[in-house]
Amino acid sequence: MSAAFIAQEKEQLLDDVRQVLASTEELLDAADDGSAQGKELRRKVGEKLKVAKTKLLEAEQAVVGKAKVAAKATDQYVHDNPWKSIGIAAGVGFLLGMLVSRR
Repeated sequence: MSAAFIAQEKEQLLDDVRQVLASTEELLDAADDGSAQGKELRRKVGEKLKVAKTKLLEAEQAVVGKAKVAAKATDQYVHDNPWKSIGIAAGVGFLLGMLVSRR
């Protein structure tokens, strides 16, 4: 698996978690029945949502940080080895062209 694929999958996971959190908040707002048990459940779920949001933000920052480090490392490698990078890109393009032409 390539680093780009992994980064894309992580970003998709973060988007999915954001959507789940937003849906849960909407559900909590709609399901408040006013009873003591309902209020306690709402409080507990609200606390869990805050923790989940905090962890999501931390994970997002970590992913962005790692992506920046990977981009800098790739940029440095390409600058240090331009001909090798061109050769690798040409080889990958050739192989992808062969695979696409088979279909």
